[in-house]
Amino acid sequence: MSRTDYRKRAEGKGQRVRRALSAEAWVFGTMMIFFMLTAPIYYFSSHEVAGTTALSLAMLLNMTLFVYLAIIGREIGGPRPEDDPEGEIVHGAGTLGFFPPRSIWPFWCALSITVIFLGPVFGWWISLIGIAVGYWAASGLIFEYYRGDYAH
Repeated sequence: MSRTDYRKRAEGKGQRVRRALSAEAWVFGTMMIFFMLTAPIYYFSSHEVAGTTALSLAMLLNMTLFVYLAIIGREIGGPRPEDDPEGEIVHGAGTLGFFPPRSIWPFWCALSITVIFLGPVFGWWISLIGIAVGYWAASGLIFEYYRGDYAH
């Protein structure tokens, strides 16, 4: 059953199909308003710049998430399959993507990043080794399906 079938079924039951914001968008919108109101109050009561900047950045972060979720909610349109009390898991299923059955390359990428970040602690030359290993590991991860067991 597609999303349009779900909407038609909801309309047939007399349920109101609305293009409202999702619950997630309301949460981030409410937090955005909270930080928008508390930042000036905090500044005028303490005259501290660091805390005011942190509250302002928290407001901007919540605004970004609110706008994103509002746009996605409007694209979906109507109630989501998760909101249907009679809905099943299949109604909201989509493409999950493709994942390799096993791969050693993410391990090597993580190891090289670890070596790069250990460089400033123990010596900058270690970061150069990490960059070289990282280049090799990223190449292996990118070209994994062009050679070896999973070659196309």
